[in-house]
Amino acid sequence: MAAAALPALPEQFKSLQHHLRTGQELDKREPVVAYYCRLYAMQTGMKLDSKTPECRKFLSKLMDQLETMKKQLGDNEAITQEIVGCAHVENYALKMFLYADNEDRAGRFHKNMIKSFYTASLLLDVLSVFGELTEENVQHRKYARWKAAYIHNCLKNGETPQPGPIGMEDEDDDAENEEASSSALPTQVAQPSSSTYDPNMPTSNYTGIHIPPGAHAPANTPAEVPHSTGVTSNTIQPTPQNIPAVDPSLYNAQSAGEVRLTPEDFARAQKYCKYAGSALQYEDVSTAVQNLQKALKLLTTGRE
Repeated sequence: MAAAALPALPEQFKSLQHHLRTGQELDKREPVVAYYCRLYAMQTGMKLDSKTPECRKFLSKLMDQLETMKKQLGDNEAITQEIVGCAHVENYALKMFLYADNEDRAGRFHKNMIKSFYTASLLLDVLSVFGELTEENVQHRKYARWKAAYIHNCLKNGETPQPGPIGMEDEDDDAENEEASSSALPTQVAQPSSSTYDPNMPTSNYTGIHIPPGAHAPANTPAEVPHSTGVTSNTIQPTPQNIPAVDPSLYNAQSAGEVRLTPEDFARAQKYCKYAGSALQYEDVSTAVQNLQKALKLLTTGRE
């Protein structure tokens, strides 16, 4: 999906350059995510400076891009329905994060995994177009961005990074580290792929935030993601899942005639179903069942 070229990025919008670059890189592979990257840049740019001539010109061209992309994407639900779009962007950010986290925990340090950590942090920025970030996603973003800078600096200095969550350094020079890590990243967004994931990796604290295995995953997705890596069964054993008991009252659930559902109720039910679908992508049956039960109860009783 080709987009018309933008004018030179004004200095006031320098903080948005990586979000815009990510949008360009994802134009063909993930046009929905690319659209929201630009929307984030548009909304943030309006807050930064919408008065100076060069900024107004840039924002005008960016708005033209957004309108063109919206027409090209047509009736894609991820564009027409915010709740679907939010789930789509969050799922892609999670894939990027999990790929990088898997590589990190396995001690495989390379530019693509650094790029994936950093891109995940950018996409978590983008989620703010749908509303305030959850505390979990704020922590995920902080951890991913710091990991990208930490591993980049280690490799740059000829040092071996320590895998997994470790004690974070003083964050006074966050901006400097962020710029350093992003400037040397690969020019293309890394494709998420499966790799060995060790849910028993020991954990520690960074800046007072405890990160247990898999805690980077949002609450609506599985914390520990099984992968088919071709490794023999004596190396990795599938972890039995605790399936929540199904509420017996839901077996014969029928919508009562007096139940009146509001648009907000329908939106919440859609959200639960999307979360269930997202969980099933990672074979997390427990989370899928919980969210489907919530949706069914809401639709049949009008209550959560």
